[in-house]
Amino acid sequence: MQDPFSDLAARYNSTGAILRQVVRHKLVDRGLAEHLPPPPARIADVGGGAGQHAIPLSRKGYDVTIIDPSPKMLAEARRRLISEEAGVRRRVRLVEGKGEWAHATLGGETFDGVLCHGVLMYLEDSRPMIHALSALLRPGGIVSVLAKNASALAMRPALEGRYQDALSSLEVHRDRGRLGVTTRGDTVEDLYTAFGEAEVEELRWYGVRVFTDHLGDRMPGEDLSEVLELEWEAGRREPYRSVARLIHLLGSKEPIEE
Repeated sequence: MQDPFSDLAARYNSTGAILRQVVRHKLVDRGLAEHLPPPPARIADVGGGAGQHAIPLSRKGYDVTIIDPSPKMLAEARRRLISEEAGVRRRVRLVEGKGEWAHATLGGETFDGVLCHGVLMYLEDSRPMIHALSALLRPGGIVSVLAKNASALAMRPALEGRYQDALSSLEVHRDRGRLGVTTRGDTVEDLYTAFGEAEVEELRWYGVRVFTDHLGDRMPGEDLSEVLELEWEAGRREPYRSVARLIHLLGSKEPIEE
């Protein structure tokens, strides 16, 4: 079957070193560190692509399963794993499959943590995927999603001086991203409603890329540590987190009542 994400995978993987991607991955990793159970917990990374989060988690001792529908993305993850230590490679499993069918694809396995980062924006409706993520979670497990912030789509074009585009963005929940694809945004409120429908309790949410989203393909500079600390602190508090480009939400699967 043809890989529908082949072109997108190539574009995404080629941008990994630029500032906006570094900020995204570092902040999400820091949020995960606040909430995931300690290693050797088992993690499922749905739409985990080239292992941007799975490989760092494996280095910490987590067992991580990446499930992704793109053979090209999984091939890139496999290539990156070659340079890792044997223990890291052993702790990462690569599975081709759609996230919505992950529970069946993985034979009904459940996990201590389930990640789904940068996937919901490509779907017409986030709710089926969130229910699929919940099905992968053991009771008390942690789910982590990263979505485009529908409430702040006007921020990027406005800061870039594209005021007509910004005005138009106030009325829609979609825009054309840096990878050249028009994708959909979610609100925190709608996602947490979907969490509740899937028996996942809300824990915390963070804003990601408050001050650096409009900087295009700028590379990190010597001030990267200061940038990351500013973005982290702003992403934890109002009013800043509400205007971030991305929203990182975490929840916990409700325990089974005895």
